[in-house]
Amino acid sequence: MRALRVLLIVVVILGILFVIVDRVAVHFAEGEAADKLKATQNLAETPDVSINGFPFLTQVAGGSLDDVEVGIKDYEAATGNGNEQIRIDDLKADMKDVEFSGDYSSATASTATGTATIAYDELLKAAKAEPTQVAPGVTAHVVGLSDGGNGKIKVAVDLKVPALNVDKTVPLLSTVTVVGDTVKVRADNLPAVGGIALAENRIREITDIKQAIDRLPGGIKLDSVRAAPNGVEITVKGSNVKLAG
Repeated sequence: MRALRVLLIVVVILGILFVIVDRVAVHFAEGEAADKLKATQNLAETPDVSINGFPFLTQVAGGSLDDVEVGIKDYEAATGNGNEQIRIDDLKADMKDVEFSGDYSSATASTATGTATIAYDELLKAAKAEPTQVAPGVTAHVVGLSDGGNGKIKVAVDLKVPALNVDKTVPLLSTVTVVGDTVKVRADNLPAVGGIALAENRIREITDIKQAIDRLPGGIKLDSVRAAPNGVEITVKGSNVKLAG
């Protein structure tokens, strides 16, 4: 009986030691992965990396991690327009079945899903900043973007008609969609100015906005978008997503 009690104590102690070693190992691996990700993606700050699942050491032995979560506070994405970039806020991605090399120099996730936000002031940069003639004697330009409620974006358009002493800001509810790698904002209705008919193609060059988002981390792609209080919320997804290497 005493021998059994001693055996149980030994088993408990070994179990505790295994848990401690496992947690220390996962903490080290998270740091290494974060450093590699920062280097390969040219990030300004070290991202958050969380390796889920227990035990970690048995996953390492198999060369694959079940679930890895990555958080990037600010990511500067290419726009496909020269050196112009757009800031993506709070990018959070959940990577599944991540295969890696022994020194963590390369890692590839079988699938990945995630969320992020594009602030309205960032998306506004894609609009024409200078007043543009949309009809004889009529100029317009977008001066602000905000949440319009019910999944809509409110686009504030400044309209000027000097001959009629018209100088006003018109709010337009707009629908946001994603097509390929481009976020599109399209006005549901177009403004009228003092009875002047505005050609739809001319005014839409001002009211409608297109923003390409290129080369997201690991090759993940835009999936869906929706207007929210703090900006446009985006979801992303991908397969065979390269985290490093």
